[in-house]
Amino acid sequence: MECIGTVVRLQVQASSLKVGETPRRYDPTPLRSLTVIEVTTAGVLGLRDEGAPITDVHHERHPSSKNRDGKNGVSLGFTAHYAVMRERFGDHLVDGIAGENVLIATDRPFAEEELAGGLVIEGWDGGRLALRPVVGAAPCVEFARFALRFPERARPDATVTEALRFLLGGRRGFYATCAGEPAVVALGDRVLLG
Repeated sequence: MECIGTVVRLQVQASSLKVGETPRRYDPTPLRSLTVIEVTTAGVLGLRDEGAPITDVHHERHPSSKNRDGKNGVSLGFTAHYAVMRERFGDHLVDGIAGENVLIATDRPFAEEELAGGLVIEGWDGGRLALRPVVGAAPCVEFARFALRFPERARPDATVTEALRFLLGGRRGFYATCAGEPAVVALGDRVLLG
């Protein structure tokens, strides 16, 4: 297996990042940065030094779960993808702002086809978390508007459509499913092509 990078950010969405009335807007405020998460077939739990775990909004047991038949329990992003998005949209798209659970530092972007065999996250203790399938997360209008700094009350136009096209194919991130035993993921863990 080929090592493609390391885990540099872990986070959970305590609640939905799409808020408000129509038109809804993208708000990254519910993101909670952590040093350790637990990934299971049901989704992601943020582990804290003190207090109860934080249940990600895509976990099956979250009261407002956005889990779709277990297919989007964990989300992944790449630092190289953020570099490409910043080039197009601006510096306000800081690493992690798209809301992925696991951000991986990589030298280059990855196409969805390259990740078809899945990914493996390897911990310092040799433990491994298998993630597959890995599929591109469809970008939402709210994030596209946020990326463009599109006026909040303005009706979406062709620039929003073009932004959505640009973000397709995993550029905004990927969804994956825990394909084996639950595992704890920590900052610095290695990420391998499955």
